[in-house]
Amino acid sequence: MTPRIWAVLPAAGRGTRFGGEVPKQYLEAAGKPLIAHALDALLSHPRIDGAMVALAADDPRWPGWTSRQGKPLLRCTGGGERADSVLAALHALPTDVGDDALILVHDAARPNLRGADLDRLIDIASAHADGAILGAPVRDTLKRADADARIVATEPRSALWRAFTPQAFRRGALTAALERARAAGIVVTDEAMAMERMGVHPALVEGREDNLKVTTPADLALAEYLLARGSAG
Repeated sequence: MTPRIWAVLPAAGRGTRFGGEVPKQYLEAAGKPLIAHALDALLSHPRIDGAMVALAADDPRWPGWTSRQGKPLLRCTGGGERADSVLAALHALPTDVGDDALILVHDAARPNLRGADLDRLIDIASAHADGAILGAPVRDTLKRADADARIVATEPRSALWRAFTPQAFRRGALTAALERARAAGIVVTDEAMAMERMGVHPALVEGREDNLKVTTPADLALAEYLLARGSAG
């Protein structure tokens, strides 16, 4: 039997870097919240079975969706850090989602995910025991700065990538990696970091540069433009 594939979206954050009263996952672009775009991009893919969203305990803005794109959409209570929310979602998945299920963790404020990128990620992560993440090679020249924002050195970029989402790992392995990081008091900034601590080497899958994460008002304007032009899908 082919292992199941589920998506997990950590969405318990307040989006403080963006500013304003509305958490960034609920900001609207092209007629619907960013989180709706992210969910629809995932759940419209034929190989993804459902999604689990980790929300703040007192989230008043969640619309109460129980399905999208004809697939189950479940919710659970997240935590103070991204890793806490992902771990809560992993524990809350249905019992028929086994340890060998492929879990795609995706940012709720990353609305412009393309189906072709999902195809490649799922294929490579399914064939790679250590999982895989979407990303893109660093193309800009990198400068190291001192405390006064003066250039200290130019850094080589030949082996550097920017990490995107989704990041895809088996449920059991990712759960163990996040639990071990938490027990060690280490705050991991993405799922791949937790897996790296376990001594594994996830594959890097080059994705589109316009799979942007909305962090600033300028990002939101760009996402609005891309989505309005129908570039998501």
